Amino acid sequence: MSTGTRNSWDAWAGSVPQLTCTSTQAPCHDPAATATRLARAGLADQYMVYEAEGGAWHFAAGSSVSLTAHANVITARAAGRTWTSPTGRRPLTEFAAALRALSAMHAADSIGTHFYGWAAFELAHLLHADPEATGEKPLLHALIPSVEVTLTGEHTVVRAVDEAWVRKVADLLAEAPERQPASGGTTPEGAERIIAAGTAAYGSAVARTVEDIRAGLLEKAVVSRKVPLPAGQTVDFPATYLAGRRANTPARSYLLDLGGYRAAGFSPETVLEVGENGRVSTQPLAGTRARSADSAENDRRRAELLTDPKEIHEHAVSVRLAWDEMAAVCRPGSVVVEEFMAVRPRGSVQHLASRVTGRLRPDSGPWDAFAALFPAITATGVSKRDALRALARHEEGPRGLYGGAVFRGGTAGALDAALVLRTLIGEGDEAWLRAGAGVTAQSSPEREIEETCEKLRSVAPHLRFATD
Repeated sequence: MSTGTRNSWDAWAGSVPQLTCTSTQAPCHDPAATATRLARAGLADQYMVYEAEGGAWHFAAGSSVSLTAHANVITARAAGRTWTSPTGRRPLTEFAAALRALSAMHAADSIGTHFYGWAAFELAHLLHADPEATGEKPLLHALIPSVEVTLTGEHTVVRAVDEAWVRKVADLLAEAPERQPASGGTTPEGAERIIAAGTAAYGSAVARTVEDIRAGLLEKAVVSRKVPLPAGQTVDFPATYLAGRRANTPARSYLLDLGGYRAAGFSPETVLEVGENGRVSTQPLAGTRARSADSAENDRRRAELLTDPKEIHEHAVSVRLAWDEMAAVCRPGSVVVEEFMAVRPRGSVQHLASRVTGRLRPDSGPWDAFAALFPAITATGVSKRDALRALARHEEGPRGLYGGAVFRGGTAGALDAALVLRTLIGEGDEAWLRAGAGVTAQSSPEREIEETCEKLRSVAPHLRFATD
């Protein structure tokens, strides 16, 4: 093991192999199914499927190159070696330093090196509230893949560290899709039983939060509830992902087995999107109504959503804070609200949606923007510090991946981070769902319970379980 010091990541970066072998192939007609098939193939210990904007799907796999940050130390692995460095309780700073070293080492690569990873919700306590509430689990994890496959309507591009990886993936892509292992679906009755678990305790948590808000302790908190899946059944994450993606309309979707977590998710919004040109945007969604196959009923609920004082207030305060957070890292005068209170369909629900954009200052980078915007205001509350303290009082246990981010980025400066909501999560032998609702002074426990049920219906009906 080598011990590094701050900004001394050159040795690690120099040990990271570049994806120098490239193969361009014909487009596939079903990128979701193809990416899921690659995930099932067991190419490496860790993988991620990430559906980005514009119909681009990315599959990445590897096991030997990674970055993992805890509150006090960051660990990097490559070429069978390990480097560590203290973070001074600033893991994002050290994380960004390691990636800058990688960028400098791979500067000759015109495409750049991509990384895939996640940020746990508990990182928020270091950034905004009580560092002692952070816990001992990893806060950030990123994989630098050995192979990356990009699937679009125009072509399929395979990039890998050597020809052997390219041939392996090309052979998989050329094979006729095999019949996947049988998976048992969830009955409507079974899905509703899962969704209803723990609603009474959640109602009590909402009521206590309303009391805090009326006492002036905070303005809004997004209180969530964990819904464990029945013991004795093994969840089929790839099958759940594919079934859920067929039924959902997410801003981003992802399937991963990475850094100790498994997840299949259909994110309704991004925490942030940073382009290589420095344009940064965030997409707060707040305000919810159910959505169904009845278009007339959807229109009625849409009109109700656009005129509900509680929902409008909840959304407006989220946009206000997103503006303030963007202004902290963007050029003066560049922050604008490009879209305000549109209604976006997201699977079983519809949301009020806005988009705030800006241009990063010359002295700010993508991880500065991430630090300012994480976690998404729509997963915490207002103010973030006070909301985090309220969640620590009223939610049971840490959130982990829920409310955090799943991201894809590049050493050229791009970073795309999806908010982890509407997601099946697994760790060890456990698997669970989680959903929350924005609680304000006008909230009622009954309505917030109903809202969590509406959101859980984006995932619960599509759960698939392994069968013998």
